[in-house]
Amino acid sequence: MTLQLKVYVPPHPLIKHWLAVVRDAMTPTPLFRAGMTELGRWLAYEASRDWLPTQETVVETPLTSCAATVIDATTPLIVVPILRAGLALLEGAQAVLPLAQTYHIGIVRNEETLEPSCYLNKFPAQFEPNTHVLISEPMLATGGSILTAMAELTQRGIDPALVRIISVVTAPPALQKLGAIYPGVQVYAATIDEGLNDRGFIVPGLGDAGDRAFGT
Repeated sequence: MTLQLKVYVPPHPLIKHWLAVVRDAMTPTPLFRAGMTELGRWLAYEASRDWLPTQETVVETPLTSCAATVIDATTPLIVVPILRAGLALLEGAQAVLPLAQTYHIGIVRNEETLEPSCYLNKFPAQFEPNTHVLISEPMLATGGSILTAMAELTQRGIDPALVRIISVVTAPPALQKLGAIYPGVQVYAATIDEGLNDRGFIVPGLGDAGDRAFGT
């Protein structure tokens, strides 16, 4: 059976609302940052729905004992924000996944060639088996940054089938490249936009998420 990249665009009204807020060019930096935090929260919630490992147990209520399901804290769980824009989604994701460890990777895109380069990598030499990974990357445009991050993760033992990506605006070129190499990955996005302009920016998009989140 051939794997195919799965991209989910949750129809939640809060996701649609905050997407509208961060798209708006008139949104000031503090509100943009708040909107990204909310999108990180709701997209992480959707991404973790059938992904978080659980275990069965028994709890004592004030009246009797009953079966219960809890998060399996023994399964390694990490969040990877792709710096710097990925930090804008991190606070919301951490609110949903408070037990997750955070590992940083910094990737910058050459604005002329659109080629990515890695300037920071805080990954260990090898991740534990069965590590679940949530990547926060607000924009999937040309695909260069996410493919660079995925290559670094898989070289260190990460199974792509255990990776979930949360993104705000995505475009077909990035999704096609990602699906061709890592079809087992799942993407949770607020929207899939129509494409890219001649500078490699997503249209209609939201501009530069890093610049807008940090006011630079």
